[in-house]
Amino acid sequence: MTGIHAHAALNAHAPALGLPLAHGVGSRHDLPLSPFYAYAGAFAALFVSFLALGLLWSSSRFRGDLAGRPLPASLQRAADAPATRTALRLLGAAAALLFLLHLLLGPDDPDRNPAPGALYVLLWVGLVPASLLLGPVWRLLNPLRALLALHPPRSPRPLPAALGIRPAAAGLLLFTWLELVAPDNTSSSTLLVALAVHAGVQLLGAARYGDRWFAHADPFEVYSSLLARLSPLGRRADGRLVLRSPFHGLDSTPQTPGLVATVCVLLGSTAYDGLSDNPRWITTLQTSSLGPTPTATLGLLATVALAAACYGLCAGALRLMDRSLTTPLTSFAHSLLPIALGYLVAHYFSLLVTEGPRTVIMAGGTDNALAPAPFLGPGGLATLQVAAIVTGHVLGVVAAHDRSVRLFPPHRAVAGQLPLFALMIAYTLGGIGLLIA
Repeated sequence: MTGIHAHAALNAHAPALGLPLAHGVGSRHDLPLSPFYAYAGAFAALFVSFLALGLLWSSSRFRGDLAGRPLPASLQRAADAPATRTALRLLGAAAALLFLLHLLLGPDDPDRNPAPGALYVLLWVGLVPASLLLGPVWRLLNPLRALLALHPPRSPRPLPAALGIRPAAAGLLLFTWLELVAPDNTSSSTLLVALAVHAGVQLLGAARYGDRWFAHADPFEVYSSLLARLSPLGRRADGRLVLRSPFHGLDSTPQTPGLVATVCVLLGSTAYDGLSDNPRWITTLQTSSLGPTPTATLGLLATVALAAACYGLCAGALRLMDRSLTTPLTSFAHSLLPIALGYLVAHYFSLLVTEGPRTVIMAGGTDNALAPAPFLGPGGLATLQVAAIVTGHVLGVVAAHDRSVRLFPPHRAVAGQLPLFALMIAYTLGGIGLLIA
């Protein structure tokens, strides 16, 4: 049970009760996985990593955007050529036009119209592997950039320094609400309204601040750019395309206002996706006196707030341990990105490999196309999900340790990580608990 079809499968009488149609990725509570071995393996991996790093890693090894092996000059010229960028921009515009035509002219049925799958699967989930492999691809494909290029503002205002990526964090929260909570979130009318609001806000902002607005406010562009920090393909500070360790790219994540909020939205929304498939939560939605949609909205906001509160407590503990650390919130926020990636893989992998091909088949003109059978059985899927979460947390521990030995005095470097280590354990146990509950 994956993807858009999980909306109807959450419970048989959801439509009659007016339940919000959650975007689950399978009956995780039925996966054949021993809770003891899952928790024990996760804790052991984190503990061994923390111990090994404390003993063997005494100085910072990551060099951010100064690191990387340059690609051949011919590849650099081809990637940066105006023709290449124009072609990608036209490709994004053509895909957006096709999406809009399907919404306007196609049947209002997600089993026959590929538009919902294009948004929730090919774009939202597909940006994960695309950004990991190729870098911040949405910046090149964004159709709103192509639209703005037809009539760019003559005198754009400078972006306020305090703005950061806060608008993108708000946009991501609204999109995840649309995906996970909103009723009729696959209907053409709902998607057209959402598209009009998104395009209107982005184009108004770009008309005032120029195309730099998109890098700070477009939720999909910021989402893609943050995931691209873990790509082996990146750019050095001098603009050269390079191959590099993902840790160098992660280390170069700008400590911009809104970074913590954006990552916490990613963490909290994927956690809510896991919660939304839990039978007890479904019963809560059915019986809530507030109604299912307000209750689900509060649930989504609560999981995001919980993720943020846990990290805020961790940052406060770091500040108490070393008063010289003036920016504890942003200094270690980059270490949450691998964790968010692990959650995204765990919760959306099966959606991409089943609903993704089905959406493409429907876009080719086939009605009621069947999703291909998953190539992983329940046991394999469970193993992949737990491995993704644990791997993401181990990578987060490594990133946090390297930043810690850079910021703290040597005698405090390991002790200074204890709040972060406790946070990683809490996030790991919570993430696995949502998978196997």
